[in-house]
Amino acid sequence: MTTDPIFDIPEGFPRLIEVMRRLRDPEGGCPWDIEQDFASIAPYTIEEAHEVADAIEREAWGELEGELGDLLLQVIYHGQMGAEAGHFDTGSIARRITDKMIARHPHVFGPEQGEKSAEQQTRDWETAKAAERAATGETRTLDGVALGLPALLRALKLQKRLSRVGFDWGDPGPVLDKMAEEIAELEEARKIGADATEDEFGDLLFVLVNLARHWGVDPEAALRRTNAKVERRFAAVEDALAATGRSPAEASLQEMDALWDAAKIRERAAGPTDGGS
Repeated sequence: MTTDPIFDIPEGFPRLIEVMRRLRDPEGGCPWDIEQDFASIAPYTIEEAHEVADAIEREAWGELEGELGDLLLQVIYHGQMGAEAGHFDTGSIARRITDKMIARHPHVFGPEQGEKSAEQQTRDWETAKAAERAATGETRTLDGVALGLPALLRALKLQKRLSRVGFDWGDPGPVLDKMAEEIAELEEARKIGADATEDEFGDLLFVLVNLARHWGVDPEAALRRTNAKVERRFAAVEDALAATGRSPAEASLQEMDALWDAAKIRERAAGPTDGGS
C-alpha cells in the first residue's frame, strides 16, 4: 500500500498550496478544477466572503473557522491560476500585501512610530490609497471603486469619495429633503414606464444610502439586519400556523399579519434584538 506524498508535506499553507496545484494538474487533476479560470471562480470568491460575514453576523464561531478556510481556498485558487499564467503566485500575493501593510502603517513599522488616533489613521490610509491610485493612472475622484461590490456598498464608497472633495451636504437635513423629492419623482416615473421607474428607484436608494452615511449607519448591515428580522418573524408565523395544522398558503393575510405583530411584541418583551418595527 502506497501513501500519497501529499501527506509528507507539512500541514498548513504548504500542503494547501500543493493540494491546489494537484487539483489543477492537467495530467491527473480534477476535471472541474482544471476547467476553471479567474472569471468562473470569481463568483465563488464573492459567495465565500459573504458566508464569512454571515457567520460573524450570527456569531457562529464554530462555523467561522470553516468559512474562513473556504475563503482562503479562493485566494490559493487564484494564486495557482496566476502562477500558471505567469502573472503572480501565492507567495507574491503574500509579499505584496505584507509590503502594503508596512507602507501604510509607518506609525507602527517606520519612522513615524508613536500614538495615532483611529481617525487620523483612516485619513492617512485614504491619502495613501489616493497616491497609489494616482501612480497607476487613476486620477479621477471615482476611479478604482470596484464594480463587483454589492450595490449598496459601492454607493457608500462612491459617496465617501465625493465627500472627500467637498461634493456633499453638511448635515442630514438636505438629504431628507432630497429623499422627499426622489419619492415624488418615483411616483411620476411609474406613469411613464418600467425603465423610468427603475431609474428613479435607483436614485431613491442612492439617497437612502447617503442618509445612512450622514447618520452613521452601515446600509448593508442595516439591510442584513432587516432580512434576518423578516426570516425570524415569519418563522414564528409559520410555527404558529403549523400548531393549528396549517401552512401560510392556507391562512389569510390578516391572520398572518396578526401573528407577525404577536412575534414582534414577543421580541420586544424579550429585549432589544433588531432595533426595528
